[in-house]
Amino acid sequence: MTPLPPLAVDALAFRHALSQFAAGVTVVTTRSADGTPRGLTVTAFCSVSLEPPLVLVSIDNRSEAHDGFAAGTFAISVLAEEQEEISRRFAVPGPDKFAEGTYTDGSSGLPLVSDALAHLQCRVVSMVPGGDHTIYVGRVEDARVREGRPLVYHGRGYRRLAEEGEP
Repeated sequence: MTPLPPLAVDALAFRHALSQFAAGVTVVTTRSADGTPRGLTVTAFCSVSLEPPLVLVSIDNRSEAHDGFAAGTFAISVLAEEQEEISRRFAVPGPDKFAEGTYTDGSSGLPLVSDALAHLQCRVVSMVPGGDHTIYVGRVEDARVREGRPLVYHGRGYRRLAEEGEP
C-alpha cells in the first residue's frame, strides 16, 4: 500500500470540522488476556452490514483497552441520555471504570454497561490499521434493546434530543 501524502489540513481545523458531526455515545468493552474488564467511550461506531450483522469501532492504539481486542471479542453499550457520567468515566484512563453496579456480564462473558439502550456482543472478523487507531469489524452474535433516548455528542459537548414538538 502506498503511503498517503501529508494533508494540508491543520489538525485543529480538522478536529473542529469533525466536532460538527453529531454522534451517539457508546462504551466499548472487552477483557484482557487475564480476564480484567477493559473499556472506553467511543463515538467512532457504525453499522457495516445487515446480512451478516456487522459493526465497526475505531480504537485508539494507545488505549488501555486496545490489548483486550486480541482475544477476538468486544461488546458495545449504546448509552442513554442519563448516562453522561458513565461516558465521562470511560473516556479517561483508570482502574475505576467498572465500579459496582456499572456493568453486568453478557452471555459471552463480556462486560455490558447496565441500563444502556442497546447491547451488542461481537466477534472480531477483521481489523485494519487506520493511522493512530485500529478499525475492528465485528460480527454481532447477540443484541438486546430497551426503549429510551440516546446520549449524543456534538460540538465537543453532550447533547440531548428534543421531544417531538419541542423547539
